[in-house]
Amino acid sequence: MQLAVLEASGLVEQGGPIVWIQLVLAVLGAIFIVERMFFFHRARVNVSDLLIGLGNHIKKKAFAEARHEAARAPGPVARVAHTILLRADLPRKDLRDIAQEAGQLEVPRLERNVRAILGVALLAPLMGMLGTILGLIDVFQKMNERGGFAGPAELSGGVFQSLITTALGLVIAIVMYLFYLYFLGRARRMIHRLERAGIETVNMIVDARMEDLTARAQEAAREGRV
Repeated sequence: MQLAVLEASGLVEQGGPIVWIQLVLAVLGAIFIVERMFFFHRARVNVSDLLIGLGNHIKKKAFAEARHEAARAPGPVARVAHTILLRADLPRKDLRDIAQEAGQLEVPRLERNVRAILGVALLAPLMGMLGTILGLIDVFQKMNERGGFAGPAELSGGVFQSLITTALGLVIAIVMYLFYLYFLGRARRMIHRLERAGIETVNMIVDARMEDLTARAQEAAREGRV
């Protein structure tokens, strides 16, 4: 273990200042990844179970209980449903607009730090290319100082610095880009669930109204016959 640490520290020293910048980018990317992991873990909810529970309350006209259940559930899906239920007395068109607006407000939360992870994935190999160029410049500078000649030690030092920064940049970029694709997929699936929850919540509210109106009309018709 200590040998591996010493070898790693040696590579960092031989890579030059660019390696430190790349390590800072890697740490920032790791922080963004951990934050997104916790966010999506907290936002995880079974949409079908949530909608079934809300639907049972809505059919009974128990909107207070439905709002309480939506407020108690975690995640953006429950927040969208709760926003719609707060204005359950509005017409269908207005409810659909509210559902769309509530979903749009959740999108920035879902995409937060995802682009930052992509930024790290793009910057890391660029910094590696910069380290490569700086290493080659150092080699040619030493050759120029010695009249166009340089020993194997000078050549290998500059080339080795170039290889370290390039390899480290590619490793960071690959890891960060894979996490970017993963979180982007999760965000898009969550947006789809938001749209589904919004549409189904509006439909349940409108259907409950229609059933109530139909029941009243049938009761009025029976009383008219009597």
